[in-house]
Amino acid sequence: MSGAVLVAIAASIGNLLQGWDNATIAGAVLYIKKEFNLESQPLIEGLIVAMSLIGATFITTFSGAVADSVGRRPLLIASAVLYFISGLVMVWAPNVYVLLLARLIDGFGIGLAVTLVPLYISETAPTDIRGLLNTLPQFSGSGGMFLSYCMVFAMSLMPQPDWRIMLGVLSIPSLIYFALTVFYLPESPRWLVSKGRMAEAKRVLQRLRGREDVSGEMALLVEGLGVGKDTHFEEYIIGPDDELADEGLAPDPEKIKLYGPEEGLSWVARPVRGGQSALGSALGLMSRHGSMVSQGKSIVDPLVTLFGSVHEKMPEVMGSMRSTLFPNFGSMFSVAEQQQAKADWDNESHRDDEDYASDHGADDIEDNLNSPLISRQATSVEGKEIAVPHGSIMGAVGRSSSMQGGESVSSMGIGGGWQLAWKWTEREGADGQKEGGFQRIYLHEEGVQGDRRGSILSMPGGDVPPGSEYIQAAALVSQPALYSKDLVEQQLAGPAMVHPSEAATKGPKWAELFEPGVKHALFVGIGLQILQQFAGINGVLYYTPQILEQAGVGILLSNLGLSSLSASILISALTTLLMLPSIGIAMRLMDMSGRRFLLLSTIPVLIVALAILVLVNILDVGTMVHAALSTISVIVYFCFFVMGFGPIPNILCAEIFPTSVRGICIAICALTFWIGDIIVTYTLPVMLNAIGLAGVFGIYALVCILSLVFVYMKVPETKGMPLEVITEFFSVGAKQGKEATD
Repeated sequence: MSGAVLVAIAASIGNLLQGWDNATIAGAVLYIKKEFNLESQPLIEGLIVAMSLIGATFITTFSGAVADSVGRRPLLIASAVLYFISGLVMVWAPNVYVLLLARLIDGFGIGLAVTLVPLYISETAPTDIRGLLNTLPQFSGSGGMFLSYCMVFAMSLMPQPDWRIMLGVLSIPSLIYFALTVFYLPESPRWLVSKGRMAEAKRVLQRLRGREDVSGEMALLVEGLGVGKDTHFEEYIIGPDDELADEGLAPDPEKIKLYGPEEGLSWVARPVRGGQSALGSALGLMSRHGSMVSQGKSIVDPLVTLFGSVHEKMPEVMGSMRSTLFPNFGSMFSVAEQQQAKADWDNESHRDDEDYASDHGADDIEDNLNSPLISRQATSVEGKEIAVPHGSIMGAVGRSSSMQGGESVSSMGIGGGWQLAWKWTEREGADGQKEGGFQRIYLHEEGVQGDRRGSILSMPGGDVPPGSEYIQAAALVSQPALYSKDLVEQQLAGPAMVHPSEAATKGPKWAELFEPGVKHALFVGIGLQILQQFAGINGVLYYTPQILEQAGVGILLSNLGLSSLSASILISALTTLLMLPSIGIAMRLMDMSGRRFLLLSTIPVLIVALAILVLVNILDVGTMVHAALSTISVIVYFCFFVMGFGPIPNILCAEIFPTSVRGICIAICALTFWIGDIIVTYTLPVMLNAIGLAGVFGIYALVCILSLVFVYMKVPETKGMPLEVITEFFSVGAKQGKEATD
C-alpha cells in the first residue's frame, strides 16, 4: 500500500501550508501593525488575519460542485497555485490594502485544501488504513504550524525582522506542492469511475494498491455510483457444496450456488429466516424504532446500532469469507479470463453496438464498461433463458457463477470482511408471469464456524448438521448502480447496464441531497463541524500564552535574554509541538479502536480540562496552584482534542456521503466549519469582556457535554468499512427509520 500512503502524504502538504500560514500570520502581525501604525486601527489588524477566513469561506461555497464536475486533482493544483501567488504578493505588498488582497488569495488556497484533501485521501486510501491516512492532514497542519513558529522565532531574533519575508516564504513549499499535484498525484479513481473513465481508474488503482488485479475494487467503485435503490436485508448460511446439498436436507429451490475461479471449488448459500445475526437484529430494532420513540425508550439512533452490529460480531480469527471458506474468491479475473473476455468483447463489439466507442482507444475497450455490458448470449438453466453478464467487470460474474434454481451469483472481496456479489433471479409469479431481476449483494460474515454453532440456526428443509464448516452472512441486497429497466425492455436480453459516462452527462443530481440517507449523513456531518468549532479550541489557543506566562515560562524565557515578542512566539511553538505525539497516537488508533471510540473517549477529558480551567478562574487557589493546574489543563486539552475532535469530523465527512454528491456535501460541511470559525473567533473578545474567562470556558464545557451526547446518539462507527457500504448503510438505515416512525 506504499503508493496510497505516499499519495496521501503528498496531498496532505496542502494542510501543512495552511498550518504554516496560520502560524506565520500570528507572528508577522506583531510587526505588520508597527509598520502600518495599526495600533489605533484594530479593525484593519483583525481583517489582515481574517481575510484568509473570508476567502476560504467564499471559495468553499462552490468548491464541492466544481470538484464533482472537473475532478479533485485540478482543484488541488489550483490550491497550490493560489498559495504560491499569495506568497509572492505578500512579499511585494507596498501597503495594507495589497496585503489584504494577498490574504484573500491565500484564503482561496486554504479553502480548497481544507475541503478537498480529506475527500481526496478518503477516495484513494485502502479501507483498512483510511482512518490513519486521513489523520495525516491534522498532523501536517500541526507540523506546519510548528515549523513556521520556529522560522518566525528565528527571524524575531534578528535586529530588523522582515514580516514580508516571513509571509513570502510560503511560496517555496507551495512550489513543491504544485510540482507534486501536477506530476505525482493521480486523479481520484472514484471520480474517474463516476465519469466513465474506467481505463484511467484501473491504472490509478493498480498504482495505488501496488498490484495488477484490482477487479474487485473496480466493481465496488462502479456499484458506488448508485446507493439505496430498493435495498433490503437478507441472511444466508454459506458452506461447502457437499455439506449443505446432500446432508439429508430437503431440496431448496431458493438455494444459491457460488463458484470460485478454480475448478471444483464451490459453495452453497441458503436464505435464513428470522434475522438472527447481529446485523439482522439491528435492522429489526430499526423496524421497532417508531414505537420505542413513542414510549420514550429509544436513546441511541438505530443507525448507530446498525453500524455497530458490523463490528460487534466479527470473527475471532482475523479475516473474512475469503480467508475461511473462500480462499480463492479475491479476484474473479484470472489472466486467462481477462484475455478471453477481451477477445469475446472485441468479437461482439464488431458485430453490433458500434456507437459505444471507447474514449481511450481499442486497447482499453475491456476496461471502459462499454455498453452493452450484458451479453445477448443466454445460458439455459432448467429450461429458462437467463442472460449471462458479460464484458469487463461484469464478465467475471457470468464466467464464475453457476445458476441453480434460477439464481446466479458471483462474489469478490472488497475489504473489511465484505464481499461484493451479484445475482440474477427469475421465478414464476402468482399470475404466471416471470419476475425477477439483477441484484447487487454486499455480504458480510457474521457467524463463526459450524462446529461452534452447530444446529442453532435452522435452514429451510432442516437443521444444519452439527460440526459442519459453514458461516452465517448478512447481506444488503439492492438494484445495481447502472441497471437500466429501459434497456431491458428495449433489448429483451436480461439485465442491461448503462455506461457511467451516460449518467455523468446528466450533470449533478441535486435531488440526491434530499435522499433520506444523504440528509441523515448531512445532519451528522454538519452537527460535528458546528460542535467542533464551539468546543473551545480557539479560546484555549487564544489563552495559552497568558496561561504559560502565569506559570513562569515567560519569566524563564526573559531570563534567557528573549524579548516579549520572541518569548510569545516560542511559547506558541512549544504548544504546537505538544500536539504532534498525540496526533501520532490517534493515527495508530483510528483504524484499530475506531472514530466513534476515540470521540467518546477524548471528549470527557476535554470536559474535565475545561471544568478545571473554570474552577481555577473562580476560586482563589493561590498563584502557584493556579498556574500549575491551568498549564496541565491546557496541555491535556490540546493533546486530547487533536486525538479526537480535531481530525475526526473531517474524516467522517469524507466517508459518509455517496460518490455522486460527495464533493457537494463535504463542501457544505466545510462551509459550516468556516462560518463557525469566524463566529467563534470574533465573538471570543466580546465574550471575554462580558462574562470573563470562567464564563467562556464554562460555555465551552457545556458544548463538549452536548457533543458527547450527540456522538453517543448519532455518530456511527465507520472503521474498516468500504465507502460504498457506509453510504448504503446510511441509505437503508434512514429509509427504514423513516418508515418505522411514519
